[in-house]
Amino acid sequence: MFRAMPLTNQQIVAGLEGLLGGKAVIAEPARMGNFLNEPRKRFHVGAVAVAVPGTIAELQALMAWANENRVPVIPQGGNTGLVGGQVPLAGDEVIVSMTRLDRVRGIDAEAGHMTVEAGVILQEAQRLADEAGAMFPLYLASQGSARIGGVLSSNAGGVQVLAYGNARELCLGVEAVLADGRLYQGLGALRKDNTGYDLKDLLIGAEGTLGIITAATLKLFPKPEAQETAIANVASPDDALQLFYSLRQRTGGRLTAFELMPRFGIELQLKHKMIERDPTASHSPWYALIEVSRMRGGVPGALQAGLEEAVDAGMVPDAVVAASLADRALMWAAREQMSDVQSREGASIKHDVSVPIAELPRLIAEGSVAAERLVPGIRPCPFGHMGDGNIHFNFSQPVGADGAAFMAGAEPVHAAIYEIVGRLGGSVSAEHGIGQLKTELLKRVKDPVALEMMRAIKQALDPNWILNPGKVLG
Repeated sequence: MFRAMPLTNQQIVAGLEGLLGGKAVIAEPARMGNFLNEPRKRFHVGAVAVAVPGTIAELQALMAWANENRVPVIPQGGNTGLVGGQVPLAGDEVIVSMTRLDRVRGIDAEAGHMTVEAGVILQEAQRLADEAGAMFPLYLASQGSARIGGVLSSNAGGVQVLAYGNARELCLGVEAVLADGRLYQGLGALRKDNTGYDLKDLLIGAEGTLGIITAATLKLFPKPEAQETAIANVASPDDALQLFYSLRQRTGGRLTAFELMPRFGIELQLKHKMIERDPTASHSPWYALIEVSRMRGGVPGALQAGLEEAVDAGMVPDAVVAASLADRALMWAAREQMSDVQSREGASIKHDVSVPIAELPRLIAEGSVAAERLVPGIRPCPFGHMGDGNIHFNFSQPVGADGAAFMAGAEPVHAAIYEIVGRLGGSVSAEHGIGQLKTELLKRVKDPVALEMMRAIKQALDPNWILNPGKVLG
């Protein structure tokens, strides 16, 4: 739902400057680039202005004014989103950057929590926790620029969801400014609170369509004494799944990451010199990148022992355990660059999907066959968080193909993958969100009653539909 704006662009800019001061408002298109250029470069729409409030009170005043004047607002953190939820859709919006709201309000490592504002960079939150003797275990490839508000608004996942959960599970409470400027004061460090609806969980993952998260109380955990990291050769995703079951049984909650990688992705990184050497033990069609955390007093070698059992059982033909921090860094670089390297190879069709863990091998097998049938020579590159059922099912263009023509034929590939995902009881968006990229897809796959409930919540909290209009619900 969109409302016609009664104000001109010039009036909007003047109104923002009156509220925030001229230095906190960017209206020149040439200066907006960092706020408009999202990572995948799919969306190319300008904004009326970028507003950068410096206090919660300023943000409240801005939202009250925007609501009164029907000015659409896009909350933005580090601009790292992959589905366009943080950038303009219509060109009549104001981007509200949270970069200046970056105070640390408190850390209590012994009690296991810290409270930070939405503009704090994720990597900085990790560093602060580490300095306090604890760990904030949400690790993403974009953690050097992603900000806490965006991480929570998209309910980000990362590589340790298996052990610690995604962003929603790592948050105890939030503070948020609502569409009309009211402040929801839901910060707190309670582990149990059964006093009605969980409004925190409603705001987390809403992609800024229900309120603008301004601060959060995050869970902290004891720091591991060490990590044991390895890459194991596996013949197939089925074998990788059996290895996962075996290691989870042996190590329990100490198994903090289990990532599936195809040989194809490793070869691309070697070809394009994104890694200096092959981090694997030997050639194999598939690999599992595994990490086990050892807490204080734990016995070292749990991962090595588990892999030796798997080798003896014929489940793993070969494996290499990281012998140094440099080895570990190389192994993780090979995983984290798996998506980026595809852009160097040409065009790629991407999917962020999840299915029940037991169905992952079937998804990969059926999806690869379906894509090959549609585009002969297409090169599957499925990789990702096998331990929590989330696979980034990507496809590189055939060798020598025209990239533009390949992408023009993407829709049948999308349809085939999403049909399989639905049939297997999965989700078309595991961790990236809906944004503006998947709004029509959501309408097709989401339960109609669920959509009605979502629209009712949106209408109740944002009756003028000014918060990130066109995103999620369209």
